[in-house]
Amino acid sequence: MNKKWIAYPYVLWSAIFIVVPLILIIVFSITEGNNQSIAQFKLTFSNFVKFFDPLFLQILKRSIILALLTTIVCLIIGYPMAMILASLDSKKQKIVSLLFLLPMWMNFLLRTYAWLAILSRVGILNSFLKMIGLGPMENLLYNSGAVLMGMVYNFLPFMILPIYTALSKMDNNIIEAAQDLGANKARVFTKVILPLSLPGIVSGITMVFMPSVSTFVISRLLGGGKYNLIGNLIERQFMVVGDWHFGSAMSMIMMIIVFISMAVLNKYDDDNGGSYIC
Repeated sequence: MNKKWIAYPYVLWSAIFIVVPLILIIVFSITEGNNQSIAQFKLTFSNFVKFFDPLFLQILKRSIILALLTTIVCLIIGYPMAMILASLDSKKQKIVSLLFLLPMWMNFLLRTYAWLAILSRVGILNSFLKMIGLGPMENLLYNSGAVLMGMVYNFLPFMILPIYTALSKMDNNIIEAAQDLGANKARVFTKVILPLSLPGIVSGITMVFMPSVSTFVISRLLGGGKYNLIGNLIERQFMVVGDWHFGSAMSMIMMIIVFISMAVLNKYDDDNGGSYIC
């Protein structure tokens, strides 16, 4: 029995909500004119040229640096946590995994708003510092540090879970064989565990870096409008300025950056995915 019809709703959904919007972004990015009338559009590449203004490039640079910092911090924190999680027995793994997943069930916006209550001058963190005689501290909000903390908090589970999945599928016989051959814990980790977990690391880096480089909600709330990223700039073109053409061009540039990053990471994963003990 031919069951191809089952895929038709998905194809229709993809066409309406993925293909059509992508085509519109491409059309708007290479044209100029009145947003109300496509017939008046004129072909131009000035939108892309406009992006290379030093001001916009500085915002792009800031966004990439912050996304890289977020990814690095998530990796430094997430890898040990994934190792601890993978070392637990099955019952404890389910409980701890649930603790990581529970915050993700809450609305993304609400999770970010919670940091306002934590970092504000009368917030939880300053109250604690004041209680132990170290506070209150100034400038906890509306700076790059606050944005970084918000991004790490929101995207950390996306680093932990892929690494945990890779570690939990690891064959313990390989580790035991390395130990029998005289490898100490450090050598077992660097020569066996780390290479085998690279697919999880690459997936985690991809899942953290991509949303980090294009986010705008976190930087708008925790940055207070004073710390703009490329996502805020794109949002402003559509929602405030009304320049959909320039906003679409910036979106296209961001998509190109994302695709290049994914290609590099996938290439690295392919080159190292088969390595075991090296």
